[in-house]
Amino acid sequence: MKNEAVEMASTFIPLLNLPTHTAIKATLIPHLSVLKSRHRSSLPLLSSKPAKSVAVRMSYNPTPATDRLISAVAYTLPFFNSLQYGRFLFTQYPVLGLAFEPILPILGLYRSIPHSSFIAFFALYLGVVRNPNFNRYVRFNSMQAVTLDVLLAVPLLIQRILSPGSGGLGFQIMVWGHNGLFLFSVLCFVYSLASCLLGRTPHLPLVADAAGRQI
Repeated sequence: MKNEAVEMASTFIPLLNLPTHTAIKATLIPHLSVLKSRHRSSLPLLSSKPAKSVAVRMSYNPTPATDRLISAVAYTLPFFNSLQYGRFLFTQYPVLGLAFEPILPILGLYRSIPHSSFIAFFALYLGVVRNPNFNRYVRFNSMQAVTLDVLLAVPLLIQRILSPGSGGLGFQIMVWGHNGLFLFSVLCFVYSLASCLLGRTPHLPLVADAAGRQI
């Protein structure tokens, strides 16, 4: 005990001659330095090398303008052939015909060619759909247009077989059917045309699956 007291006295006696704040600082600094060294040793070592940056490259392959144009023109085949279904709407609403006046010169030229619908059908099917020189985008859209044209021709065959006449319930059902087919064909044409011009693939209901199986 005496030795410990002597050791403590030898530690603090020299500090008595110093100012109070200096004595406190001289006492605490050794202990603070030990704590700082322990704290630094406990921290994980950080790598001085900067993190490697990963370069992300995005590939974008736009549809060529030629493919978009051919695909858009292909949908004019079923659209021109479906205009005959709008005769009841044009008669009931004459203003509706004003929206189709810009295409009347092209439509007149198309119908002035004998058997134009058959020529356009086989030219599109044999010249584009079955031509391996065109990519799948053009062939699919052409096949979808051909399939839609065939489906729109079926109601005319049914009409000729049944002959609903010019009055009665059968005639009214025929008018409703023609109006519905006309609106459906116009919506399909506008949707397909806009999609092709933007380089996207339109998927028409009841048509896309049948067209996809033929490619």
